[in-house]
Amino acid sequence: MKSTVSIVGVGNMGGGMATHLLEQGWPVQVCDLDAGKVRAMKALGAQGRSDPAGVAAGCQALIVCVVDAIQADQVLFGPLGAAKVMGPGQAVLLCPTIAPQDVEDIARRLTERGIGAIDAPMSGGPARARDGTMSLMVACADAEFERRRELIEALSSKVFRISERPGDGARTKLVNNLLAGINLAGAAEAMAMAQRMGLRLDKTLDVIEQSSGQSWIGSDRMRRAIAGDYEPRAHVTLLQKDTRLAVEAALAAGFEAQLGPVARDLFARAAQAGLADLDDAALFRLMSQ
Repeated sequence: MKSTVSIVGVGNMGGGMATHLLEQGWPVQVCDLDAGKVRAMKALGAQGRSDPAGVAAGCQALIVCVVDAIQADQVLFGPLGAAKVMGPGQAVLLCPTIAPQDVEDIARRLTERGIGAIDAPMSGGPARARDGTMSLMVACADAEFERRRELIEALSSKVFRISERPGDGARTKLVNNLLAGINLAGAAEAMAMAQRMGLRLDKTLDVIEQSSGQSWIGSDRMRRAIAGDYEPRAHVTLLQKDTRLAVEAALAAGFEAQLGPVARDLFARAAQAGLADLDDAALFRLMSQ
């Protein structure tokens, strides 16, 4: 018998993980501020709960899949926080992209209560969360990793064991996302340049995808952009947040990034230009104005 897994935040990524676990026969409890998302998960076989404390009761592990550190803190330590009802034998997988210092603080507070703390940010998008091929960057004590190995490997076929120090998963994710932001900004600029030069954008992208300028995020986002498809899969605000956090983490480590601040400022400009709730492919729209 697989033990119950609880998930707070069943949006694009959390919902994908919940669906994947349900298909593998894991008992899943879910909680989300959006009642419609909870209903959708219940239709697939999950149990719905009204608050984090309710969803954490009786689970082996709680997966926190919210947007930022403020939400994660509320989920765990707020008035109806999960940590109030959790204890030894249970663990928290912290999956949002947040500052390493926030991960360290949350892990310390959990450990003081005897709760296992697993720093486990993810990457790859909703489709890969849904089919279990997303990247999962795991930093936690070896003993805790072994206790949760079955669950972690059920969530992802691409598990990267980063270190025993919570916070290092977050650092790795920010390094990755800073490069993703830089690559996306470069792809949007190149395609806007091609447009201004009168080139066919689909043919230009065909060449890039088979040549030295290729990047996964550039291809993925620019295909949508040139089709005018800005339906959000990953909102502009996510890379706006992540590039900002990455630059801050670099400075905290004594590293002065050169390209990172440029990408950070471009995503901030896109948000200020009214594109915040669009897919981050909308960086092309900003560049081509």
